[in-house]
Amino acid sequence: MRRQTEMYGRMAAPRRRATRSALLLALLAGVLGGCATATPYQQQRDGYGYTEQKLESNRYRVSFRGNAATSLDAVQNALMFRAAELTVAQHGDYFVVLNTQTEGTQSANSPTVGIGLGGFSFGSHGGVSVGFGGSTQVDKTAYSASAEIQIFSGPKSADQPTAFDARELMSNLGPLLKRP
Repeated sequence: MRRQTEMYGRMAAPRRRATRSALLLALLAGVLGGCATATPYQQQRDGYGYTEQKLESNRYRVSFRGNAATSLDAVQNALMFRAAELTVAQHGDYFVVLNTQTEGTQSANSPTVGIGLGGFSFGSHGGVSVGFGGSTQVDKTAYSASAEIQIFSGPKSADQPTAFDARELMSNLGPLLKRP
């Protein structure tokens, strides 16, 4: 009986290591899975978010770059919202979009394989299991957009289709933005 207990005692350590390894793999998968969220509306951080560059006293280039989980609509909304915010910050009432550019960069995720280990013991019985999983290749597109804008004060002219009231635009697009 004593020999049997020693044998099971020695076998329990590898099972504990296997269980710890499986838990660490699950934790790592959860952390990596969290990376697949859309870019929030924020100043550029880690290459994603908005930037602006002053070109002349009332002329700016505004850009927004999203990751592959950010839709084209979300990128364009964030760009326009930033242009409106910048207009208000510069004491303007409206801005005119002089030109825009939108780009999509496709990336392919390679097939992946995951391995999981697990173990259990119940009294004098125990077991170890191994699981395998995988995924196929998925193409994703990361969008970026930029616009050159000119800021003006006073009432917006109704005959300018590329002119936007900054405060009205912020009111309409603000609720659609994902914040950090």
